Amino acid sequence: MIASAQMTFKVASEEREFEQVHELNYSTFVEEIPQHEVNPDRRLVDKYHSENAYLIALRGEELVGMMALRDRRPFSLDLKLGNLDSYLPKHKKIVEIRLLSIKPGHRNGVVFKGLGKLLFRYCAQQRYDLAVVSATVRQRKLYDHLGFVEFGPMVGTEETPFQPMYLTPESFGERARIFAPSAGTIGMLREPVNLLPGPVGIAPDVREAFGRPPVSHRADGFKQDFQHVKQLLCDLTGSRRVEILLGSGTLANDAIAGQLSLRTGRGLVLSNGEFGDRLIDHATRAGLQFDIVRAPWGEPLPHEDVARAIETRPDIEWLWAVHCETSSGLLNDLEGLQRLCDEKGIALCADCISSIGTIPVDLSRVQMASGVSGKGLGAFPGLCMVFYNHEILPSKTLPRYLDLGLYAVSDGIPFTHSSNLLYALQAAVERVKASELGTAASERSSWLRAQLHELGMVIVGSGPQTSPVVTSIALPDALNSVWLGSRLEEKGYLLSYKSEYLVRRNWIQICTMGENAPESLEGLLSTLRDLCAQPALNAPA
Repeated sequence: MIASAQMTFKVASEEREFEQVHELNYSTFVEEIPQHEVNPDRRLVDKYHSENAYLIALRGEELVGMMALRDRRPFSLDLKLGNLDSYLPKHKKIVEIRLLSIKPGHRNGVVFKGLGKLLFRYCAQQRYDLAVVSATVRQRKLYDHLGFVEFGPMVGTEETPFQPMYLTPESFGERARIFAPSAGTIGMLREPVNLLPGPVGIAPDVREAFGRPPVSHRADGFKQDFQHVKQLLCDLTGSRRVEILLGSGTLANDAIAGQLSLRTGRGLVLSNGEFGDRLIDHATRAGLQFDIVRAPWGEPLPHEDVARAIETRPDIEWLWAVHCETSSGLLNDLEGLQRLCDEKGIALCADCISSIGTIPVDLSRVQMASGVSGKGLGAFPGLCMVFYNHEILPSKTLPRYLDLGLYAVSDGIPFTHSSNLLYALQAAVERVKASELGTAASERSSWLRAQLHELGMVIVGSGPQTSPVVTSIALPDALNSVWLGSRLEEKGYLLSYKSEYLVRRNWIQICTMGENAPESLEGLLSTLRDLCAQPALNAPA
């Protein structure tokens, strides 16, 4: 949504908005431009209504302008012009724009400019790289102003002629400056600012590596490259060994649970957030015998309670905890837990999914730890890792895909693997190893948190016990997290706000794990400031 003092520009989502769309559709394309038959209801429901996205302009609650976008073929232009694609430049994802209409009295450029801004942002979010339109003769200048290019013969009738036109990133060109309202704005086809905890923003060289032709997982060259990537990961973390699995972090933690199920002793699982609770679920599903130590969300794990739990149960053989609790951004004291486990002869297992690649992580003494490609390492999602420092043998009782011992005796490739994901991971890890891990992120985090405090935001956690790449914001009751997150998304900023555990607490998260320009955060803060000043803070999700 884009808002000004008098006008709001958004994607239609409410029944009263759709009803006004039908009414404006009738007044424009029946009464003003005679394309359809008159009817007594004075409303015209477009034949593609269920497939349309309507970009609308509101003055208060009155709809004063609109355009419809649809990306399902055949387009209306397909029916007017045979062999449409022969006229068009190469593209990957195309959308048709229809039903541009602005009420008389509002054709002074303000509504058109606002719809133009929203159009470019919406196209970027949906990854469209070509837009087509049948422009009425009277609207051709408007489309020229947007940067549309004429193609093909005129279509329609003598009474209502249309000129086919298209818009590409190149034809859009300098118009971006006309429609860009502020820092952080994205023009058509530029990607939204990715501030998610995953998938993260991907650097160009990592994308390029992913785009290499696929290679068989049985090829000798791939096997050598696979071992090289494993060594890079071990060098980064200090771990002696690692297995790379084709799957998400959930798979890595299931594999760890599988190994723990082969032990006879009892365990201890720690939780102070959503992902600690998930470790409890992993352990439960694997049929493990274990105790639990909890702390409130966003608060450190009480080491005295952990030590007491170990003292009272001498049969505890392993401890499992999350290093970076992504749900709050809290960093649990992995080194302190390691010292405690070393003293008691207990095997420490850790979920390091959101810490590896964001801060220095030492896994040289852990029993097992999980990691993923698509968070702090800055690669594409789809690969996960289990780091370990002891010998693991194959097991006849574990499912094949979870049997780390089977990976260990098969040079890490017992099953089909993805060369594209592996080479992207290699490029990403090499970038991480070349950086000053954690330094820039800490400086950026301190600056961001200070700016958020100036805006009156309440940050969950503080100081060295919080991750420099995960900033959780606890919103006041008057500011709905889903409303705010969706408005930011409309403006081109992708934040974490949809997860059920965030919705329940009215939290949003700003995550800077991936590739992002520093100025994108300045644009985000400016947008946050504007949104928080709006009166509609209690708007429903």
